[in-house]
Amino acid sequence: MNPSLIEFPEEFTSERLLIRKPFPGDGKYVYKAIQASLNELKPWMPWAHTNQTEQDVEANIRDSIAKFITREDLRLHLFDKETGEFIGSSGLHRINWDVPKFEIGYWIDTRFSGRGYITESTEAITKFAFTELHAKRVEIRCDSRNTKSRAIPEKLGFTLEGILKNDGISVESKELRDTCVFAKTK
Repeated sequence: MNPSLIEFPEEFTSERLLIRKPFPGDGKYVYKAIQASLNELKPWMPWAHTNQTEQDVEANIRDSIAKFITREDLRLHLFDKETGEFIGSSGLHRINWDVPKFEIGYWIDTRFSGRGYITESTEAITKFAFTELHAKRVEIRCDSRNTKSRAIPEKLGFTLEGILKNDGISVESKELRDTCVFAKTK
């Protein structure tokens, strides 16, 4: 089956969050969140090292909308249900529809960190992947030194299946880094 024909909800909620696909115009929210969070994002996110304008971010969002439609990548935006404020970005990436399996990625606007939003959204997205998309495997991969990112799958009962030694290059130091591979399976 062609993945673009797979129907599923394009938004869902958790206790405090509206989790939805990106829309045109989201660039202004995402850009402000990136600007507020650059110091925390730069050690881990290669894209945080590029000097992006609001228009660049909007173009990236529109590309993600196209990928959402074709089911190539499922970027998701996180909003506070009560205030409507943009909190962060997550999604289901590196998709293999034949299995099906997905990798969850995430980042948060620093102004909202430390409140459990990423743990809450990751739990909801994992459930969504298993119930709506019939996932057999959901992964979270992160730099072994990123203690905040590692804490999310650990709290949610993902299994640390291994640490890939010298798996990549550190974004800031350009030294070899190790990658933790966490997973839940059905």
